[in-house]
Amino acid sequence: MAEKTVKEKKNFVLMEDGKDTNVVFANAQPRGAALKAAARGYTDIRLRERGTKRVHVFKGGRIEVKSPENRPKWLPEKVWKATVEKQGVEHIKA
Repeated sequence: MAEKTVKEKKNFVLMEDGKDTNVVFANAQPRGAALKAAARGYTDIRLRERGTKRVHVFKGGRIEVKSPENRPKWLPEKVWKATVEKQGVEHIKA
């Protein structure tokens, strides 16, 4: 049986007005962290990858969609679906 390789999670700090906030998203990829931010309602998403000088820039949004027919009882009829589009990567000058 093949061994599963677990991807290391990275921490991405949400930036507003060019400064770090205290909001941190953990994910293996920046897109996953951006989807988490969009699900919370952020639209202009700038995520600084901790330990590097990279800032991942996304445009995000969320729409309310109907839940699937086979949803669990606790899930409401309508849920939020996050969408993001990568705008690019910026580098912080030291």
